[in-house]
Amino acid sequence: MTVALSSPGAAISAILVAVNIAIILGALLVLPGGRRPQTAMAWLLLILAVPLFGFLVFLLFGRTSVGRKRRAQQEEVNAAIMARVPLNDIADAERQAALAPLVQGFARLNRELGVLPMTFDNSVELIDDYVACVEAMARDVATAEDYVHVQFYISAWDEVTAPFFEELVRAVERGVAVRFLFDHIGSKGIPVYKDMLRKLEGTGIQWAPMLPIRPLKGEVRRPDLRNHRKILVVDGRVAFSGSQNLIEACYDKPKNQKLGRAWVELMARLEGPVVQELNVVFATDWFTETGEDLREVVGAVPPPVDEPVRPGAITGVGVQVVPSGPGFTTENNLRLFTSMLYSAERRLSLTSPYFVPDDSLLYAITTAAQRGVEVELFVGATADQFMVAHAQRSYYEALLTAGVRIWLYPEPYVLHAKHFTVDDRVAVVGSSNMDMRSFALNYEVVMMMTGAEVVAGLERVQDTYRSLSTELTLDVWRARTRGQRYVDNLMRLTATLQ
Repeated sequence: MTVALSSPGAAISAILVAVNIAIILGALLVLPGGRRPQTAMAWLLLILAVPLFGFLVFLLFGRTSVGRKRRAQQEEVNAAIMARVPLNDIADAERQAALAPLVQGFARLNRELGVLPMTFDNSVELIDDYVACVEAMARDVATAEDYVHVQFYISAWDEVTAPFFEELVRAVERGVAVRFLFDHIGSKGIPVYKDMLRKLEGTGIQWAPMLPIRPLKGEVRRPDLRNHRKILVVDGRVAFSGSQNLIEACYDKPKNQKLGRAWVELMARLEGPVVQELNVVFATDWFTETGEDLREVVGAVPPPVDEPVRPGAITGVGVQVVPSGPGFTTENNLRLFTSMLYSAERRLSLTSPYFVPDDSLLYAITTAAQRGVEVELFVGATADQFMVAHAQRSYYEALLTAGVRIWLYPEPYVLHAKHFTVDDRVAVVGSSNMDMRSFALNYEVVMMMTGAEVVAGLERVQDTYRSLSTELTLDVWRARTRGQRYVDNLMRLTATLQ
């Protein structure tokens, strides 16, 4: 017996047992702190089941922090820009006081969480034509005189976006400063990524990857912490923001092109004081990635220009920009969304390609339906991400049982737009999905918009979705196979591992 215990195999076994016990004890100490109970429990179950593997996975994906240095940089630039940029000049106390009390509360919440105030007298154009949006952005870049700020989660210089990039190059040639941010991991997975980098060289465009992962340069972090924002600002006069990435609609992937799998998006073209707020969001990310201080640039507000109203533009819109992400500790988008959903009196219309809500959001939606609010959810019949798609499906029965109507946008298209409307009063458009990744892991930016006309504009977009979609019924959903249920429920567990 003594010989067996002293053998190398027994010693290794004893060490592994000790390591497993240490990992489990450490998990019990560390995991409950600062996490949702269900998230902590999911991680704990994984580590209890396979301690060493679970520990390694936790090291890769368990931390939602972007690191002390990056967080400190963001806090520094946030404070500096807010001190320099006259945001109070674009906040209109009288107009805000005239808002409905509930909307006043949303605006106050947003400013408390994300600093930026409600702005008024904005012009908004809703663009749901993919190629037309790229063309519109290129036309505005062609008018640039001072600077162009470009920030997109996924970027590619391909046949569809080439006119846009060519306008950026021409802008540089006439002395315009062009700054370009793209997410490192988000863009790197695109087949033409290296080709884009090659084309950028020598153009004079200033560019930087966001949240880069380059171990040899000491840049290591959780790989799925990403910057998901989509922003274009031209001279502080006009801006674009929404759900669309800077890439061809099939994401330059031959399989998607063969199947006709194109992404369906919604972007907003904006003029007015809200442009400065989107510029502030860009400036904070630019400083974090490059160290360049854009306070002077962002603080210089161009004088108003008396121009005729553009066809399709909705004027007099109140808009408030709400940034969120790991740089904030308050999950700004989740707090706004749940507050707005609970306020609904008559109708809620939600569009989210990746719908994996936490309990608070799920309760807000189902409670609204159960108290008589007409609630509808637009999602794709197909999705581009296996795990998320099945996790999303695991929520359908609870939604349908509560009375939520679910509309499935037809294959092969991927409904990727992200927006919702509450009654005829207020709406949200932006980059944020209704999933835990957007709430806790991604840097996002959304815009809260007020006014019956802009809500009606979004409802027309939703009417188009409805005319093309098939309604999912509870009977049909309950008829799916046990195997499908198993996969859906299994993938739901992965949603909490954050």
